[in-house]
Amino acid sequence: MDSIKVHNSLKPGGPVPFVPIEKGKISWYACGPTVYDQSHLGHARNYVSTDIIRRILMHYFGFNVKFVMNFTDVDDKIIIKARRQRLLDLEKQKNYTDAETLELGKAAFRAYAESNLPQLLDGEGELDLNNYVPRRDAAYGSVLAGGTLTGEGKPGDAEAKLRMHISNMTAAVIAITGNQVFKGADEILLPYLDSLYKETIDTSDQSIFTDLTKFMEGEFTDDMDALNVLRPDVVTRVTEYVPQIARFVEKVVEKGFAYEAEGSVYFDIAAFEKAGNPYARLRPENRNDKALQEEGEGSLSKSLGGKRGAGDFALWKKSKPGEPYWPSKWGNGRPGWHIECSVMASDVLGSRMDFHSGGIDLAFPHHDNELAQSEAYFCKDGHEHTWVNYFLHMGHLSISGSKMSKSLKNFQTIKDALASTYTARSMRIVFLLGRWNDGVEISPDMRTQADSWETAVNNFFTNTKSLLAEAADTTAAVNKGVKDLSITKDKSQEDLPVDFEQAKKEVEEALTNSFDTPTVLRAIAEVIRKTNIHISTNKDDLDLPVVESIARWITKIVGILGLDANARPPYDGIGWVSAAAAANLEPSTAVKPYKVVYETIYSDVRALKLPTSETITNLFSHSPDSEFHSLASAGVRDPEQLALPYLRAVAKLRDELRRLAPTASQQTKQSILALSDRIRDFDLSSLGVYLDDRPDQPSLIKFIPAAELIAAREEKAAKEAEKVRAKEEAKRAREKAEEEKWEKAKLAPEDMFRGDERYSEWDAEGLPLKMKDGSEVPKSQLKKLKKDWDRQKKAHGEYQAKFGGSTT
Repeated sequence: MDSIKVHNSLKPGGPVPFVPIEKGKISWYACGPTVYDQSHLGHARNYVSTDIIRRILMHYFGFNVKFVMNFTDVDDKIIIKARRQRLLDLEKQKNYTDAETLELGKAAFRAYAESNLPQLLDGEGELDLNNYVPRRDAAYGSVLAGGTLTGEGKPGDAEAKLRMHISNMTAAVIAITGNQVFKGADEILLPYLDSLYKETIDTSDQSIFTDLTKFMEGEFTDDMDALNVLRPDVVTRVTEYVPQIARFVEKVVEKGFAYEAEGSVYFDIAAFEKAGNPYARLRPENRNDKALQEEGEGSLSKSLGGKRGAGDFALWKKSKPGEPYWPSKWGNGRPGWHIECSVMASDVLGSRMDFHSGGIDLAFPHHDNELAQSEAYFCKDGHEHTWVNYFLHMGHLSISGSKMSKSLKNFQTIKDALASTYTARSMRIVFLLGRWNDGVEISPDMRTQADSWETAVNNFFTNTKSLLAEAADTTAAVNKGVKDLSITKDKSQEDLPVDFEQAKKEVEEALTNSFDTPTVLRAIAEVIRKTNIHISTNKDDLDLPVVESIARWITKIVGILGLDANARPPYDGIGWVSAAAAANLEPSTAVKPYKVVYETIYSDVRALKLPTSETITNLFSHSPDSEFHSLASAGVRDPEQLALPYLRAVAKLRDELRRLAPTASQQTKQSILALSDRIRDFDLSSLGVYLDDRPDQPSLIKFIPAAELIAAREEKAAKEAEKVRAKEEAKRAREKAEEEKWEKAKLAPEDMFRGDERYSEWDAEGLPLKMKDGSEVPKSQLKKLKKDWDRQKKAHGEYQAKFGGSTT
């Protein structure tokens, strides 16, 4: 195996060789979530991609990985969210009159506009509920139309934030106008109430904050479990590390790399660099980006003063009224954002680690500041210290050009995505289609590509298992298997084995090359395509052992990539592991549903008056029970394998029924065909089994998820019902047209123009001679009238011939 190469943000450019601190082991710290809201697809992109790399390192390359992740449960966003919600709850308990409530809403409306949408204030007079919409459209119409505020370039995060604020304001205007201030204007009320009462909140009881963070931590963990993300080996929380953080900060101050100012402690970048240490190694181009620096410090830190340098960042923040606090030598305060990871990671992993990871948005200032303060803490005698060997940054997930973000409210939660548009597997495939360190914008084409790949793998597993089940006795097939996934030089060198070796080589090279999963998926798709060609063109000379080897190898790779939530290392077997198989039920329990169906079907067949059949007699006399017990005694626990004796018996019985149907009496034939369809479309599909009927061959048993089979059955039934409905509708339309035709034909041609007020005189055949004013009918018009009269005469003649008699 070639040396693994990884993209390392500390060394911009291509992948660099990976050399672990300790052979065979990897120490890894991942920045976890700030738990103040539900997790969204952007989080899924980060943590699923991280999980993929972790699994590859553990289960493909065999590393012993110690994976540590934190929960940020002390942060400005948490404080604001929890405090504002408490203030809103208290406000709702007040006995306001309708007029007072309305005034509260209007005040919040004006304050929100002033803080977030200042252009609404332009124009004559004050902004109010009545002129909001025209002012909104005049000031921000270009943004609402999908453009930029300036009219130049492409919309980005700034426009996404404006759209969020506009959406909040519009919803609030509707709520206030409808006297529903407390039911629809929360987004503007929350910051307004915070500005009025934030200092009144008693934060000595920190449950106001921990109630929120504990709940959201549980929600995040549930989301990760649902996405089949492995749990961390060690979890850390800021609230459990505050004393250690304070001591860490003290040491950085003692070493001259930090200073106290007005009760807060700041990292001294100038002193750090003067000592020969580099700052902002990950994103040097951003070191003077004021917006990023302010975002890193948090919105509650803007009023803190005493910094020596504009880029200096808080290690310890003085707590203001309305904020949680812990004692320290500098007074009551709380940890800065960046310091938490330095302390927790170092406490668990020591002074140096192999990997540190997070989303690319954390590179500056968060990770650059982590590096600086940690290296300041650990450096000795002025010598530079390496705290992290490899920094892995996961690419953004974007929505219409903007990163998916809680703060921009342009996100779809993981729960909502899994309940509506994704499965955990399909979402992971989408992420696998892109490089982990590249940004990705999910498009319809990408979703289609992911669905096509999944379908190809599903079908390949299903068909391979069916071919194996058909080709050999169950017990022999299970016990034999194909243990050696390598095709040696002594084996056949025909096309398929060569294609297999090429696929394995491509996957090995891709995973070694910084975990290049798009190439892995392409290699799997290509070897499946070539194997399918081999199967379809070599039906009488199928190289089934190689087909099985390929299926087992693909099973192992998709297991390693985390695509099978029910599978466990070393990912032996073929195909996706069913929930029943993962449950490891007792054989008799696992097989019971199949046995019940078998017994029901055999009972129903016995009730039919069938022509004599030696095959059916033999099937009735041989129970599948003995074969099932043999499998169970051999240690088989896979429900599909255990069910095969019963399913084979059912399939053979149904095949024989279909063979006998043409020679049976009409009544028996109808009963046979109805039972045959019921077995396939209802009895077996409800168990996740499909019988693939093949001309002049036994039906092929295929295991397909019951939900898919039932959905297909219902779709087929719906189409048939629609066909019947359309046919009936067409019939009614024809009958109506026919009825209208004969009703029209009932009129004699002599009478068709006599009631027309346009004319005043007619000839003996009823053709008009003169117009109402006494003038003669124009020749051109008379010509047309004669054609109509001729058609009516013909139709009337047909009517009389069909119905007979007079029309009077």
